[in-house]
Amino acid sequence: MSIFQENIAVKKNDIAFTTPHFKATETGRKILEQGGTAIEAMVAAAATIAVVYPHMNGLGGDGFWLISEPGKAPIGIDASGKAAELATLEFYCGHDSIPARGGKAALTMAGAVAGWQEALAVSQAWQAVSNAQNMPLTSLLEDAIQLAKNGSDVTKTYVDASKKTFADLVSVQGFASTFLKQGSLYEQGNTLTLPVLAQTLEQLAEKGLNDFYQGDIATRLAKDLAKSGSPIRLADFKSYQAKRVTPLQVKTSVGSLYNLPAPTQGIASLLILALYDKLYTQGKSVTDMAHLLIECTKQAFIARNEYVTDESRLAMDLASLLEEEPLEKMCHEISLERAQVWPHHAKQGDTIWMGACDSEGRMVSYIQSLYWEFGSGVVSPSTGIVWNNRGSSFSLQKGSLQELGPNLKPFHTLNPAFAELNDGRRMSYGTMGGEGQPQTQAALFSRYVYHQLPLDQAISEGRWLLGRTWGDVSHNLKIERDFADMVAEELVNRGHDLVVVDSCNELMGHAGAVVLHNEGYTEAATDPRSDGLAIDSHFIRNNLI
Repeated sequence: MSIFQENIAVKKNDIAFTTPHFKATETGRKILEQGGTAIEAMVAAAATIAVVYPHMNGLGGDGFWLISEPGKAPIGIDASGKAAELATLEFYCGHDSIPARGGKAALTMAGAVAGWQEALAVSQAWQAVSNAQNMPLTSLLEDAIQLAKNGSDVTKTYVDASKKTFADLVSVQGFASTFLKQGSLYEQGNTLTLPVLAQTLEQLAEKGLNDFYQGDIATRLAKDLAKSGSPIRLADFKSYQAKRVTPLQVKTSVGSLYNLPAPTQGIASLLILALYDKLYTQGKSVTDMAHLLIECTKQAFIARNEYVTDESRLAMDLASLLEEEPLEKMCHEISLERAQVWPHHAKQGDTIWMGACDSEGRMVSYIQSLYWEFGSGVVSPSTGIVWNNRGSSFSLQKGSLQELGPNLKPFHTLNPAFAELNDGRRMSYGTMGGEGQPQTQAALFSRYVYHQLPLDQAISEGRWLLGRTWGDVSHNLKIERDFADMVAEELVNRGHDLVVVDSCNELMGHAGAVVLHNEGYTEAATDPRSDGLAIDSHFIRNNLI
């Protein structure tokens, strides 16, 4: 009997893991193969990817979780940061808008580590059923610590982000000494070490994740942030907690779809697919598919921008937008023949998404972010942690839906997705890419579920982007060249204002998905636009037999 066959005899399901960086996937795979839960594997991978993709995410950023246990309703974790007590309109007096970089951009608490802690509490509840314990943090953080100490290879996406942000960030506290090579840009293939961050990870492994908010790490972070000009103080650390939330849900003809509630744009992701579910049979071609999804996106973004804000400010229950009457009303605004006039105000963002499935069929869809590349650019000298700039999406305009206020949360582009399909498949999927997140989710889901493309093809095929994504300022429709060759002429005839960009373009985000089938085998795919790796049943067979 082969090793693979022996594993099948013991396990109920094959494992799967996907991330946009292969080192993080290797970490997640290792934890799963050691018997860890999907949550433990995700925490370990989240720490690793914070080291090897530090321009995209980090301990100083936010996180959102969708966790699914077979036979139970999915649960969400909101690990996004709230604005500091001192983050008032008066604090920003003299500014027309909140700065995007520097200390004053670092105004919301980092929630990611609290999210790891809350998710591990869910994992421990799973373990308690069999009188087991979670793996120790020393094991979960081991890879991240070693990579931070010994270094990881600099990627092209890191180099590109560094070039783009150099002028803005070179003089920001701690940035140059952490992310530049003797004041100059790293080159692809160079080794990036993060020794101070390694020490911080070692301390978290030894003292526990709560040290980030209640202990010595919190004290040092608060001091460093205050010195940078941030309004964040130690009291903001001590009062912060991640919280479990009930995901938004919509029932479609193919199954139940789940995403995160406010302050995320999860409602937009669900609206696009709920609308497409009602309209896709009108389409007869690939062009029709793209056109309808783009038009569904416009309706979803209009609703999102009108209603989504901090939970305490919501004027309505966002779930009501997913009811039959408002969906039908939006459908009536969509024409198969003509594009709706655009642009509309766009939301920026930058992040990573990762998905997991363990041997018990427990699945995770997780997203972690700094907002823009390298966030605020502020690096805490004593901890090596770069801080997010998510708070720069607040408005300084009185009466705005996004008006800044202490303890409020800004709008979030982050939204991990999950689906339970009618045929028994369960699917964890998502992407980075700000405004592009709901669109890429819709593209890969539609191609895989409605149009029955293989999962890897659903992700790798040419995509489009309406509006602005990370690192971009234009609001028109962008289409990758390989896809544009098939659809661009007809889309222009329907009234779309579009431009063609290079194929396999990082502008379109780093997508991924994990699917668990009824029979217990898994599929996973990662985006060729990233440095990712996916492991699934096919990978296991090829590597264990």
